[in-house]
Amino acid sequence: MRRVWKSDLTRTKPKTLIPDFPNLTRVTHTRTPLQGPLNIASLIGLFADKHPESEELRGKASLLRDELVGSSDDTGKVVRVLEEKGETFFRTYSNGSAFVELMKQLSSWPSVALQVLNWRRKQTDNSIPMTSEEYAKGISFAGRTKNIDLAVELFTEAANKSIKTASTYNALMGAYMCNGYAEKCQALFRDLKSAASCSPTIVTYNILISVFGRLMLVEHMEATFREIQNLDLSPNLSTYNNLLAGYVTGWMWNRVEDIIRMMKENKVQPDINTHLLMLRGYAHSGNLQKMEETYDKVKYHVNDKEIPLIRAMICAYCRSSITDRIEKISALMKLIPENEYRPWLNVLLIKLYAQEDWVEEMDSSINEAFEHKTCVTTIRVMRSIIATYFRCNAVDRLASFVKRAECGGWHLCRSLYHCKMVMYASQKRLEEMESVLNEMEDSNFCRTKKTFWILYKAYSTWNQRHKVEQVRGLMCKNGYGDPCDVLPS
Repeated sequence: MRRVWKSDLTRTKPKTLIPDFPNLTRVTHTRTPLQGPLNIASLIGLFADKHPESEELRGKASLLRDELVGSSDDTGKVVRVLEEKGETFFRTYSNGSAFVELMKQLSSWPSVALQVLNWRRKQTDNSIPMTSEEYAKGISFAGRTKNIDLAVELFTEAANKSIKTASTYNALMGAYMCNGYAEKCQALFRDLKSAASCSPTIVTYNILISVFGRLMLVEHMEATFREIQNLDLSPNLSTYNNLLAGYVTGWMWNRVEDIIRMMKENKVQPDINTHLLMLRGYAHSGNLQKMEETYDKVKYHVNDKEIPLIRAMICAYCRSSITDRIEKISALMKLIPENEYRPWLNVLLIKLYAQEDWVEEMDSSINEAFEHKTCVTTIRVMRSIIATYFRCNAVDRLASFVKRAECGGWHLCRSLYHCKMVMYASQKRLEEMESVLNEMEDSNFCRTKKTFWILYKAYSTWNQRHKVEQVRGLMCKNGYGDPCDVLPS
């Protein structure tokens, strides 16, 4: 079968990477946001050349880490621990792997890691020069802690010592990427391309793909992929994951499927990030079958750590028309902790239960919204609630809801009160129907032709002839005509 997309990518002769785009300043995303697999956490250790990490190295780093963390409240004690044990440890591994491993193990204690980094930089005066891998690790750490000034300072310090390698460039590009400085990331890439001592690697291009994908600049992202092929670099798992992330962010579902097929053809095994991206893509696109198949593969991870993906799956079921969608949604809702409450999801469930006439569940979701002081301002949701109470003949529930909605600042509409009047009239509760007129006035809703028509029909149905004549007179007085001759609007 012909793979159209791949041939489209390879057929066109690549242009010089990458088209400049002006006025590209720091970007802050609010979209649901998808950051892709190349995130802050994965920056640590990503850009330096990998060294074989022996059990001995990890064990020594672990012991030093525990001692440093135990002394974290006393800066002086941290320095003493480093002087007594750190210097020997770093000298033992002159290639920088000791520092890299220690910083990796201190990723959960950024304040301690910063002290180690500052101490290590001072050791260059004691004939223990820092390697490019150590600088790359330090730059990545600065990016993870959103300290761009420190990242740039470390990169400049390394450059002044003639330490300019692809790993230091990649580390700073990654720091720029994860902190939203796309233009600076691109400028640094151009600097790397012109450098005499090093050249871009596949990691470099993976970062660019991620940058363009986050900005939904699909043409630039695809141009980057074409250059990878033109340079005979081998795309790796991160390349495909970042392409997937870009296409999912841009809601380009056909492209997502093309990347998945390409990975299979090139025998690139997906990892957890691949499956999470696929799951999000299938949820957003409404492909429930593939969404469920993918979820089955990673549910052990999603259920514990990926609450946003669970919400995305719930949204997919809400948009679907399958018969058992509420049961599946209920099962997923049980996985969301109470502290992960989201107003928009609460309102979505209210609307869903209303559409299905599940009054108990709708009331439960409405109560949850009031408890969290969530205010519904969408007229469609309000009308869905009204219609459900009407179809289920639950006038008392509707009356209680209207009072709470008035106090809670929800979007009120005349239909709320008209529905109450009709339902009271159907049960011959005429006094309560009449009291709704006062409620309307209190909420600044004037009486309309439909209001009088409801009154006329109610009194006519229950043979209240005197009040029927009163309503006829009021309608004529207000210019609505005689109800015997005029149909309701």
